[in-house]
Amino acid sequence: MSGSTKTDGRVERGNQTRRLVLARTMDIASVEGLEGLSLGRIATELELSKSGVFALFGSKEELQLATVRAAAAVFAREVVIPLAELPPGPGRVWALCRNWLAYSSGRTFRGGCFFHAVTAEFDARTGPVHDAVAQARVDWVTYVERTIEEARLAGGFVEDVDVPQLAFEIIALMESANAHSVLLGETSVYARAERGIARRLRAETTAEARDEVDSPTA
Repeated sequence: MSGSTKTDGRVERGNQTRRLVLARTMDIASVEGLEGLSLGRIATELELSKSGVFALFGSKEELQLATVRAAAAVFAREVVIPLAELPPGPGRVWALCRNWLAYSSGRTFRGGCFFHAVTAEFDARTGPVHDAVAQARVDWVTYVERTIEEARLAGGFVEDVDVPQLAFEIIALMESANAHSVLLGETSVYARAERGIARRLRAETTAEARDEVDSPTA
């Protein structure tokens, strides 16, 4: 029994250390990129033993991959999970977009959108980290498209709405606001993106569902 307790204690301490490390690596990567991560750096900054950090992650690449996975979980918590109780429709798509803008503007990650930062870093590379980043991108675009398609099937969007095109446009507006804000320190661009997204969504909604998306202000 005592051996089991000791084992459980070591596992929990390991989990706590892993969470501590990943919180730091996500923040670093959002600003400096995933190449800014190293086992030695993290151990020094967090005052941990390098051997202990190595035991948890094994290599720089695994640390990078774990950081991508951790960032995906944070993204889901901030942007996707809050939609769980909303029925399919333009209002759900609108809430998704506003959640994303709040996630970026509120600096959930110090460098803005984590995935926007690491996509620019790894888009022309090959290897497991590139593949993980690319898959996260595919998953996000697919989710936005599916949310729009579900709204169309529920009668909220016009029947002939071009789902991939609409998804592309609203994602582009969100990411443009993120990039502009991070580079220049301006926050007004989020309101601009919100107005642009509202206009695009309302242009594709049915008359009955138009009030689900706020009317954009000038």
